Amino acid sequence: MLVAITAVMRAFRGQIDQAHVVLVYLLVVLGGSATGGRAPGLVLAGVSFLLIDYYFQPPYDFLTVGKPLDWLVLVAFLATATVSTQLLARARAEAEEARRRAMEVSSLAQLGSETLSAGRAEEALERVVEVIQGTLSIATCAVYPWDASVGFGAEVTRDGTGKSGVPVPDSVRLAVERSRRPSLPFALTLGSAAGSAESDGVGVEDGRELALPLRVQQRVVGVLRLANDTPITLGASQRRFLDALGYYAALAVERVRLVSEAEHAEALREADRMREELLASISHDLRTPLTTIKALAQTAALAGDAAAAAIEEQADAMARLVGDLLDMSRLRAGTIRLKPEFNTAEDLIGATTRQLRGILNGRTLRTKVDVTGPALVGRFDFVHTLRVLGNLLENAVRYAPADQPIDLVARRDGAWLEFVVADRGPGVPPASLERIFEPFIRAPGVPPDAGRAGLGLSIARQLAELQDGQVVYQPREGGGSCFVLRVPAVDLEPEPL
Repeated sequence: MLVAITAVMRAFRGQIDQAHVVLVYLLVVLGGSATGGRAPGLVLAGVSFLLIDYYFQPPYDFLTVGKPLDWLVLVAFLATATVSTQLLARARAEAEEARRRAMEVSSLAQLGSETLSAGRAEEALERVVEVIQGTLSIATCAVYPWDASVGFGAEVTRDGTGKSGVPVPDSVRLAVERSRRPSLPFALTLGSAAGSAESDGVGVEDGRELALPLRVQQRVVGVLRLANDTPITLGASQRRFLDALGYYAALAVERVRLVSEAEHAEALREADRMREELLASISHDLRTPLTTIKALAQTAALAGDAAAAAIEEQADAMARLVGDLLDMSRLRAGTIRLKPEFNTAEDLIGATTRQLRGILNGRTLRTKVDVTGPALVGRFDFVHTLRVLGNLLENAVRYAPADQPIDLVARRDGAWLEFVVADRGPGVPPASLERIFEPFIRAPGVPPDAGRAGLGLSIARQLAELQDGQVVYQPREGGGSCFVLRVPAVDLEPEPL
């Protein structure tokens, strides 16, 4: 077009003004810049400058300028063409950047919608991997979930989740290792065109593989691995887009983990519910045959059967176990109702001593009630608190040496009425202080067939808390254990004379 326009205007150069020539060439320069970019526009501006001087300024057909005004025209044309080319190129670049960012925003919005609406968490992660691979035109894209406690999970690609146990690439392992040591500087190779940049990712020497850690709240949850047949070259905008997609990938990995934990927790709750129902059903059904066995044993004892006493003793032990299971089921179901009333410590200790006389097996139980102050009165449910104190004493009998006495002390401590059961047993290790109050927990070394289900302390604590009380453990000075039952104390006002 430049050649054609020059030929036409040369044929009529005696009839047209220089201003017309300059404007026509300026249109050619702008057209070249619009279609070809900055470089063609600048080349056209320079060539047009020479053509105006050679063909359209006297003396014609010579590269000379005869008047200062001609210089002004040439310089003005060149400046105008150059500036116009630069502005047009910048506008094209900004338009292209805006278009690219609009596509990125659209892709992220679509990705966010699809990942949130995905039926399974794994499907959302697979969709993220597919978008990353397609957007960056990468041959291979995969996500490796990672957890500090369990290590790497199965590889996730656009085609689904792979098998667990498949060897993890070294670059993925190195990315996790380096991300956990941020003070260690290293370079990330993105390819020959991109050079190197400081990052927490890991790249191979030829730039064909890239591994980036995925973070959620500064916690590494996985690694995004990109691999290609040619060196991976990422510009600034592509890296920003990859960071955004990587954040979606991190959220998808976290969603998979949370869904897995929720399913595991739900399975545990269902198993716990079924266990409670089974225990309650079995415990209730066992009561009738145990009552029959005990009645038959008593009848046999009256007839002189020597084994009847042992049968009755085992039936009583089994009845206590069944009672513990039923009480635990009722506590879990919230069906036990307590009625706290004013009661004295002396009455509770007396009832406890009479009730547990048969299980002491010759051990010495020393009781002590603090009588130096006012009467020890508390507000508690007598029957269930008797059960609590009985469980604490049974626990002491089970673990204390046979030749050592067990102490039961009642005292006032501020707003609490305390009952202390102290023994000279092995005590409780610090690591097990809270676990001893969990259901079905026994002391280390106790065989599972020791005759109890490990419910006594758990039932005792729950019954105490239902009446605003406490059951706590304290190590005994000189060795042993102290279990303290606390119930609200009551100050009795003297009656008026």
